[in-house]
Amino acid sequence: MFMRIKFKLEILSYVKLLILGFIMSLSVQITGASAKEKQMVDLIVHGRYVVTMTDDNRVIENGAVAVRDGVIVAVDAAQVIEEAYQAKKTVSGEDRILLPGLINGHTHTAMVLFRGMADDLALMTWLTEYIFPMEGQFVDPEFIEAGMRLACLEMIRGGTTTFVDMYFYGDRGADEVEACGLRAIMGAPSIDFPSPGFTGWEDSFSAAVAFVKNRKSPSGRVIPAFAPHAPYTVSAEHLAEVSRMAHELNAPITTHLSEDRAELVQIKERYDTTPIQHVKNMGLMNHKLIAAHVVHPTDEEIKILADYKVGVIHNPTSNLKTAAGIAPVPKMLAQGVLMGLGTDGAASNNDLDMWEEIRLAALIHKGVQYDATVMPAETVLRMATSGGAKAIGLDHLVGDIAVGKRADLIQVDLSGPHMTPLYDVISHLVYAASSSDVVTTIVDGHILMEEGHFMTLDAKEVRKKANEIAARITEALAAK
Repeated sequence: MFMRIKFKLEILSYVKLLILGFIMSLSVQITGASAKEKQMVDLIVHGRYVVTMTDDNRVIENGAVAVRDGVIVAVDAAQVIEEAYQAKKTVSGEDRILLPGLINGHTHTAMVLFRGMADDLALMTWLTEYIFPMEGQFVDPEFIEAGMRLACLEMIRGGTTTFVDMYFYGDRGADEVEACGLRAIMGAPSIDFPSPGFTGWEDSFSAAVAFVKNRKSPSGRVIPAFAPHAPYTVSAEHLAEVSRMAHELNAPITTHLSEDRAELVQIKERYDTTPIQHVKNMGLMNHKLIAAHVVHPTDEEIKILADYKVGVIHNPTSNLKTAAGIAPVPKMLAQGVLMGLGTDGAASNNDLDMWEEIRLAALIHKGVQYDATVMPAETVLRMATSGGAKAIGLDHLVGDIAVGKRADLIQVDLSGPHMTPLYDVISHLVYAASSSDVVTTIVDGHILMEEGHFMTLDAKEVRKKANEIAARITEALAAK
């Protein structure tokens, strides 16, 4: 009897061992299968906070983004991303905010070489007595190359990943954008009087048409555009010509519009209307129009801007420095105008720091309206990201962190004392962060700066070349 019981117990133990072995084997197979099912991606970028800037204002704590071929393929909690994807490179997100790259909707990049050259002057004096003459003397392909590299260095350092440019020698500038890795709409400027490389309208506009028609971007990151300077420097006939060619070539237009009171006076005297109405009458609003400044619109014109989906770019620092005024941004936003932010050129700013524009845009309108509730932090940050993308017509590509968008991403460091403590991540980005807090800049899935180290530019060489040109400008100013 005892032997039979012992035998049965041995059989049961053996069966248990078989079952346990089967379960362990199955577990190993499942784990192996799971590992094999991980999708390979090029890049995974983490963030203690992932600020997506999507329409639902989604913020993911301890999140990550997976990128393949420059495109965002997944946005989720870090654990979910890690379980589903394996990357060739992973960027840590410890003490970092991950958000979309900033969009500078209006600048003149190479003008960084005129930074601080002529300050504290009225806009028209600054333009006609200093900028236009010095451009005629110094702006050439060498100037553009050095200026663009310095500007790209500054923008990469500060987390700007996309910009809208209006400056001379567009092909040379576009080459530099391709090389440094940023994304840009490059406006080829046209003006009615002599400008660098041109005798007047005919040759400058012919060059602009050729640039828009023939410029091909190997990376897809550079989009050519028309850039008639302004309604007071380009005749009505020539503005209409721009409109016709923009329609024919399906190209965007960028211009200065309703920037200064002197502009309003000139357009009234010439055409008995306002700059905004004049540009509308010339057909420029029938295409994608990116209008810089728009400081002096009437209520009726705000409705026109909204109806025609004109992208209006607010440049608070430049407008204050030149005493152009303060644009009625809260009113334009309330009426549905597409609004972005820009620095303008560094000659009238004096930098390309979008964080300063973000903070200033959030503050000046509160003071002007005596209302602390206008221009809340989320609204202003959106103007520099997803809203800015809509304003310049690139929201199908960039502006938020969403599946299918291009991977234009930045990381902001949270370890500084001015970033501690943290109660509201959006508030911190608008009211506390600065360009020096940006530690990682990524465009199209390519890392342009990591831990403050530049990948596509030699900062020492860029500054050296810029200072060589600046020495020549200083000599010319002394002789002026």
